[in-house]
This record gives sequence, structure tokens and C-alpha cells, in this order.
Amino acid sequence: MSQVIQFQVSCANAHQRYIQFSATFPATESHLTLHLSAWRPGRYELGNFAKNIKDFRVFDDQNQALTFEKSNKDTWQIPTLETKTVRVEYSYYASELNAGSSYLDDQQLYFNPVNCFLFADETHAYELSLNIPSNWKIASSLPFENNRCQVAHFDKLADSPIICSPNLSKKSYAVNAYQFHVWFNHQKHIDWERLLVDFEKFTRAQIADFSEFPVQDFHFLIHSLPYAAYHGVEHLESTVITLGPSYEVFGSLYKELLGVSSHELYHVWNVKSIRPAEMLPYDFKAENYAVSGFVYEGVTTYLGDLYLLKSGVFTLEQYLVELGKQLQKHMDNPGRLNYSVAESSFDTWLDGYTPGAPGRKVSIYTEGCLLAFVCDLKIQQATKHQFGIQEVMKRLYVDFAKKGIGYTWQDYQQILEQVSGISFDDFFQRYFFGIESYNNILTEACAYLGLEIKPAPASSYAEAKLGMKVLPKGTDAQIVAIYPGSPADVSGLAINDEIIGVNQVRLQNNLDQWLSYFSAETKSLLVNRSGRIMELSIEEDNHSYYAIQSVKRLETLSEAQHSALNHWGNLSID
Repeated sequence: MSQVIQFQVSCANAHQRYIQFSATFPATESHLTLHLSAWRPGRYELGNFAKNIKDFRVFDDQNQALTFEKSNKDTWQIPTLETKTVRVEYSYYASELNAGSSYLDDQQLYFNPVNCFLFADETHAYELSLNIPSNWKIASSLPFENNRCQVAHFDKLADSPIICSPNLSKKSYAVNAYQFHVWFNHQKHIDWERLLVDFEKFTRAQIADFSEFPVQDFHFLIHSLPYAAYHGVEHLESTVITLGPSYEVFGSLYKELLGVSSHELYHVWNVKSIRPAEMLPYDFKAENYAVSGFVYEGVTTYLGDLYLLKSGVFTLEQYLVELGKQLQKHMDNPGRLNYSVAESSFDTWLDGYTPGAPGRKVSIYTEGCLLAFVCDLKIQQATKHQFGIQEVMKRLYVDFAKKGIGYTWQDYQQILEQVSGISFDDFFQRYFFGIESYNNILTEACAYLGLEIKPAPASSYAEAKLGMKVLPKGTDAQIVAIYPGSPADVSGLAINDEIIGVNQVRLQNNLDQWLSYFSAETKSLLVNRSGRIMELSIEEDNHSYYAIQSVKRLETLSEAQHSALNHWGNLSID
């Protein structure tokens, strides 16, 4: 039986944002090696959490200070010849409130243990003790009693976020034999009746396609924030979601709440259970490179929204708005001309969650979603609606996840072919691993369902006519994106240039108006480039840039399109 690591967590002087940790490790060898995770599952980039550690101290079983040294940025080496246990004390700076971070203030202690809990190379059980105010509740998938709990091993601890707060509200619902618990932190006026009905619908639809849920209990841990926020992170037995501003959570943001919740629930199967071979088991000490982000994020993005349609939570029109958003992101990103989604998946560890170098890469969420949509329709068509991509994921779950085996991208392709009866070899090379345009395959997939992609001119003159996106900077306009080959590109304009005037007229937050006013002529732009004033001429061409993308149902559908649409979306359209 493994020895138990005892952890005490305290939150004194909460305004300083430092969580205090005291941990006692068994000392069974000549030295003890302790690690802090270099990254967290759900965000495939280095997090370097050790940068938040302060006042790291080590003591023996006689409470005498021990020497230690760091062997790398997040590993500590401690000699232990003269002691049976090692107590480590440190503080962790918790100032970031998103779905994967840790945060402390006078109203809450929230932490993802993967950020801030040390672990050893050996497999140990953990015992947690939380020193929190007596009126604070605990929201977590961990079984706390009297602010204490035991966890079997670090992998489970790392995957179990915890919210402690006096402002927690909770309701539960059941689907089959499984229990689901919805927690809100800091949310007033919760429309529980509406929410529980909708959550039960998409939960039931997902479970029906897999025939079971991987765990007995699941917790939605929702932070309601006073400012704009949208983020979710998956765990096997819970998810953390941040959404705001609070007054819109059950207003204009309600569809976002449904979308992120359905997405994160689907992750319980896809990535928390159905795991790429490169991530089974997780290596918390280094990058876990994988090219299959188009499965673990792309398929989840696609099906997370599709289940809202199939369960009746979304109307077809609401679903098509979400599909249009993915299409918009795809078309607005010239990186699709340069880097494949498989390459971009590998490179999330490099810069996958920042804009990065302009036009270099694509999103595993967006490109993966669109390719999953196309694959789904190819399967539906080949099997006459007997199967869709849900069957592919079910087989991955049964043949790999339930057997404790990680899949490869080749396994994914093979199961696509087994289910559909057609080859995907050329498709993978051209679209998953290549940079061929998606235009034809998306148009064909939509047409099969009686849908069409309808681009419309961008409302901004600078975007539509000149191919540049701008944001206000004082009274000026700062360029944040330029479409390759557009008039803005040809003229020599650059990202981060500040446009301060058009044809000798000083801007006052009115770039589009002056561009339109001088539309019939070549325009002279006065530009501030890193403190240097320049004058550049720009001439329009006959192309339209950054078109607004939408997906619409055709007014008249053929009998085949009616059938395909109804089978795909679980609809009953006449």
C-alpha cells in the first residue's frame, strides 16, 4: 500500500493572493525528488507554474531545516539520509481567475491542484486538509468531509479542481444511474428550472450514443464573473467554467453557457477517457506532443454543439449560427494557407493559444470542428444514415479507452474507414496533414443537408475594401490583422501601424467614414509606425475581404436533403 502524503492548505492574508501549503512526504531513499507540473491537461502548452512559488522551505522529522537544490525550473532535490519524513512549506501566488488557474481573495479559495501541488516520482496517496473559514462551502468532485479528504494518487488529485466560497449554490439532476451536480459561485438569480431541463437534455443525448457515462458523479463548477469571460476546462469527474458578466449569464450569455457545458461534458469521453497514445499516461514534467488535436478538441467542438441541436436545446437556426462562427474563424485566418491542423496541433506546445506570428498556423478547435463536420456527413452519406461520427467515437471508447489503450491518428482514420466503408487516406493527406482549401468539401457537406454557405460583405470599409482589421487607439486606428495580397498588404501597411489620418484629414475614431468618403480615389494614409511618421498610398482592387460567413437552410429542399437533414440533426422538418 502506498504511503500517504499529507497536505495542508491555508488562505491567511487572502488579499496578498498567496495560498500557503505544508506537505509531508515519506523519505524512503537517500534523496527525495519533488516536481511541480510544467503544464495542465486541457491546455497543451507549458504553464511553468513554478514561477508562482515563493518561500520554499524544507524540514526534517525533527523540524530542522534541510538543504535542497533545484535541478531544473520545477524540480527540487532534497537529501534525506537522516530523516524519515520531509516537510515542505511554500506559498503559491494565485491571482488568475480562469477555468484552469488558481485564485485567492477574501471571498474564495479556488485552485487547480495541477498548478500548485508538489508530487514525487513514486505513486502516493494524498490526504488534504483545508483551513478555510467555517461558513465556506466546498465544491469539488473530491469527497470532502470536515474539510478533509483522501485521494488515491496524484493523477486524480491533479484532475480535481476545488472551489471554497460562502457564495456557492448547487442543484443536481440524474440521467439513468448517473448523478450530475451544477455549482454556481457568485451568481444571483439562477434560473434553475430552465437550466436543469436543458442540461438534462444534452446530457441524456450524449450518454445515449455511448450507452454509458465513464464516471458515476460529475460536477459542473461555474464561476460567474462581473466582467466579460468565457472559458472551460475538462476533467474526468468535473469541469470548471468561467462566464461573465454575471448579469448576462441567464440572458445573452445563456447559449454560451449551454455550449461550453456541452463541450466540456463531451470531453469526459473524448480526451479524459479516449486518450491519444502520446498522453497515456500524462507526463506532467514535459510536453506531450500529439498531432491529433483535430480529434480531442476538433471533434469535441463539433459534437458539443451538435448535441444541443440533436437534443432539442438548440433550434436549427441557433446551431447554424454556431457553425457559421467556426466558418468565420477559418476564413479569417490566412494561416490555413500555410500550416495544417496536424502541424498546428503539434505546435500548441509552442504558441497554440496566442495569435502568434501572423498567418503561421490554424486552430485545432476550428479546423478540427469543420473537418469533423465533413467526416460526419461523409459517413452519413456512405452508410445511408446508419452511422455518423458518433459511432467512430463510440468505437474509440470501447476499443481503446475501456481497455486502457491510447489511440493514434492512424487508429482514428482506420475506424473512420471501418464505419463508413470508404477510404479516408486521400482526405487525411489533403486536409488533416495538408493545406488544401476546405471550400469544396464544406460546400458539398452543406449541400447534402440542404444548407448553403452565404458570405456577405464585411460591414467595416477597412475590412471589406482594404483587407485590414483595426481597433481604436485613442482617436487613431491600430491595425491588428492584414489579409495577404489585399490593398493594405500591397501598400506596405504593417500590423501594429497606427493610422492617424486619411488624405490630410486627422482621424477622430472615424476611419471607416473617411475611407468611404474618399472611396473613388487613391487614398493617402498618415501612419505612425513605432514613432516614425509615414505617408503611404493605398488603392482599392475589385476583391472583397473578411466577408461575413453564415450558413443557411435552403428555402426548398429535395426529398433526399430533407431526409439527410432530419437524420443528421434528429429533426422533424417537413
